[in-house]
Amino acid sequence: MQLILLTAMTMLAFAGNSVLCRMALAGATIDAASFTAIRLASGALMLIVLMLFQTEFRTAGWNKMLSAGSWPSAAWLFLYATGFSFSYLSLSTATGALILFGMVQMTMMIASVLSGERHSMTAWSGYMVAVTGLVLLLWPGAEAPSWWGTLLMAVAGIAWGMYSLHGRKSHSPLAQTAGNFILTLPMSAAMLLWSVNHLHGDMNGIFLAIASGALASGLGYSLWYYVVSKMRGSTAATVQLSVPVLAAAGGVVLMQEPVTLRLLLTSVMILGGIAMVTMQRTVRSV
Repeated sequence: MQLILLTAMTMLAFAGNSVLCRMALAGATIDAASFTAIRLASGALMLIVLMLFQTEFRTAGWNKMLSAGSWPSAAWLFLYATGFSFSYLSLSTATGALILFGMVQMTMMIASVLSGERHSMTAWSGYMVAVTGLVLLLWPGAEAPSWWGTLLMAVAGIAWGMYSLHGRKSHSPLAQTAGNFILTLPMSAAMLLWSVNHLHGDMNGIFLAIASGALASGLGYSLWYYVVSKMRGSTAATVQLSVPVLAAAGGVVLMQEPVTLRLLLTSVMILGGIAMVTMQRTVRSV
């Protein structure tokens, strides 16, 4: 029951990230680069505060936190956060979350195949259904999402899938998440310098970025690193199917975003197809 509760809280945090980011960027209250940098910095600060309450940290000090993180994981985290923010300049909350987690599941499934897991015909059929749904969602037309936003969100999904796979190896979730966030700060600084002529933000945008970083990211990712270490890869992929639904509900309630028939039908295909893949029993090859 504890694992179920923590998993539910984590999924709400993931959906909250989509809603908070879209609220900030759709209203032009802050630019995407500033949102990303503030999100990562506030996430790092929240994680440092949480670490201060751990006896292990008080004994080992800062070296424990920094050594727990890794540059590859930090790079995946930064790539995810950047693609995520810039894509929401043109995507709706529901569409962005659907593309993001569709790519996450595909990344994790491909990784499972490469690691030696064999999949049934049902799983491969589900994969084809999901891919077909994604193609139909992106098919040119009045309701088609922005191709540029789609590409950025697809990159973000792949990056988050890789970050999740790294997280399954974690023995100290909080310390590793804190270390990863801290290691993204030099990357954020470089991005801000590159975007210096386009930076802006009011108090509302800054508040939304802090909420996304400190609460939905800092706390949410710490919980995710903990729960994902207790799950099989297929289970970890399956539970994330709830996020696009939660994000879509948040977009409708808080921003009155429309839910089109095309989005509903392709959502059923993408999420249903991925469920066919991830809920099957996999057998690891010898």
